[in-house]
Amino acid sequence: MASLGVGIGWRSELDLTIERMGGVDFLEVVAENIRPGRLPESLRVLRARGLPVIPHGVSLGVGGAEPPSPARLAHLAACAQALDAPLVSEHLAFVRGGGIEAGHLLPVPRTRESLKVVIENVRRAQDALPVPLALENVAAVFGWPDDELTEAQFLAELVAATGVGLLIDVANLYTNQVNLGLPAVAALDTLPLEHLAYVHVAGGYEHHGIWHDTHTTTAPQAVLYLLTELCSRVTPPGVLLEWDDEYPSDAVLADELSRIRAAMVVPGQAR
Repeated sequence: MASLGVGIGWRSELDLTIERMGGVDFLEVVAENIRPGRLPESLRVLRARGLPVIPHGVSLGVGGAEPPSPARLAHLAACAQALDAPLVSEHLAFVRGGGIEAGHLLPVPRTRESLKVVIENVRRAQDALPVPLALENVAAVFGWPDDELTEAQFLAELVAATGVGLLIDVANLYTNQVNLGLPAVAALDTLPLEHLAYVHVAGGYEHHGIWHDTHTTTAPQAVLYLLTELCSRVTPPGVLLEWDDEYPSDAVLADELSRIRAAMVVPGQAR
């Protein structure tokens, strides 16, 4: 996978902040928020500086029973070409069924039958894209009752069958540990990290015992601990901060990138 460094999710509300911020090595943009033929000026400026930009889809729905939409795949492909992107990322998620939109990135039923469907959907997506695809683990507030595999096992078998890359969101691993009791460190031991494309870090909050992955605050120390644990197992090609609302000052964002860089340093390992 391409070496990316430390990055931040580009949002129109953060365009000037990112343009003047130092220490940003790459960007990610929500693919559904841009038009390939008319990219935002800020993205054109940042691309001209040499910063890689990864289109990040949120609506493809490779976890559904229906094949991925050719129109959605064509949009992702066009985004990748317009941005000269090194890869495209999406979510291993269920987002629609029978024409009804869920409105959320829901977990996929982790059964053998579901795995067969997802493998075929991922292969269709890979065939339609001009660059490699990486899939992200999602945050969940529930699990399906008939799950046969853990999330990490499901992802590992999907990677083995398709060669798809992994976008590991350590905040989502933490979310699923709190909400579903899925041990995050054990997941890191099971995931095929040699297929890691990059990593997401984000903040959230707890409400009545449920962790909500809101991307609206600084990452808790527990999430950064998981980043350090991941870095003790593999050198991630890239680590990216997500912040989607309630945008803070430039100084807070810069400090968050510094916290991420510090968490990537594994005690006892040579730098």
